[in-house]
Amino acid sequence: MALPKLFQPFTLKSVTARNRIVVSPMCQYQSLHGSPTDWHIVHMGRYAIGGAGIVFYEETAVEDRGRKTHKCAGLYRDDQVAEYRRIADFVKEFGGVPAMQLGHSGARASERGPLFNREALTDANKADGGEAWQSISASAVTPIAGKPLPRAMTQNDINDVVQAFADATVRTLEAGFEILEIHGAHGYLIQQFLSPVINRRNDAYGGDLKGRMRFALEITEAVRAVWPDDKPLFFRVSSVDGKGGLWTLHDTVALAKELKALGVDVIDCSSGGLTGDSSLRAVPRIPGHHVPYAKAVKEATGMLTMAPGLITEPQQAEALLQQGDIDLIAMARELMYSSDWPAHAAKALGVPNYLELFPPEFTHRLKLREEHIAMPENRNATSVPFDLTS
Repeated sequence: MALPKLFQPFTLKSVTARNRIVVSPMCQYQSLHGSPTDWHIVHMGRYAIGGAGIVFYEETAVEDRGRKTHKCAGLYRDDQVAEYRRIADFVKEFGGVPAMQLGHSGARASERGPLFNREALTDANKADGGEAWQSISASAVTPIAGKPLPRAMTQNDINDVVQAFADATVRTLEAGFEILEIHGAHGYLIQQFLSPVINRRNDAYGGDLKGRMRFALEITEAVRAVWPDDKPLFFRVSSVDGKGGLWTLHDTVALAKELKALGVDVIDCSSGGLTGDSSLRAVPRIPGHHVPYAKAVKEATGMLTMAPGLITEPQQAEALLQQGDIDLIAMARELMYSSDWPAHAAKALGVPNYLELFPPEFTHRLKLREEHIAMPENRNATSVPFDLTS
């Protein structure tokens, strides 16, 4: 019997994943001075042990000021490489492909994080090491009402950030990650350049679509120049802005065509991050809500695509792949809820030896359990022997 497509090995360039389940990046706010902690070895390790094919680290800033909070991840110093390599090696040891997502928060920087309602840092936070810092963006426009204004980036700032992406890419390679993704979505710096909601520039990086794409394309070109040709490069887009935004699917398709020409292999389709006053509707949070965008990009460009967004059922994921709507299934919160989802999905789809998705130490004991349950004397028993006199 042919394996379900979800569990067929997926090869892209020199990298082969054991299946098409991708752990989407999930910010943990547990980093120490940008570097991983024991939290991250457990967080990443549970997905590799649970059977996922590709395991992304969380969104990781390419420079210190590009983090959202003081507890966000970063890969902007050489001394951080060893800790990241520990994580990549662990994921590989248990069958996953380690992947890195690099980004920059831009105007979304200098805040306290989601557990504190993303409040802006102020002088009151200095006592616990939470000093505020000046954020940067395409223009001096805040993406969130009431937040401090960012500083509009100069040409030198742009050059510095482009170089920071390239430098972080080199560190990603040194740390042993096999796939790299550029984060151009969710209202962060690259999207702040792409969308007219934030980008009010009148130089070469603003104005029409070509100008607003320039920053994203320069980053991609710099990254691809130092990322090996035989390793996959992904790019995450917000396929459309949030409610009232100005970036559309038509713009995403145009961007994807340019990214393809620069050597991007996979478009990761998400949405949202910037809001405005246009008639653009919010994307409804229904099962598979990003898949139509990924399908449209795939049809228009011929590129491989993946999408997150309430893909939670094995049959749902398999049908999306069989229909050719997307090529990889990205999952985040469902895997946070059940990190062993891949093994349970394999069982539900009739994959033989599905327990072998686990490490051998798990597989051996779980197979013994199944054998014991299947024994006639156990299967037909209605009670256990119980005699106080013996």
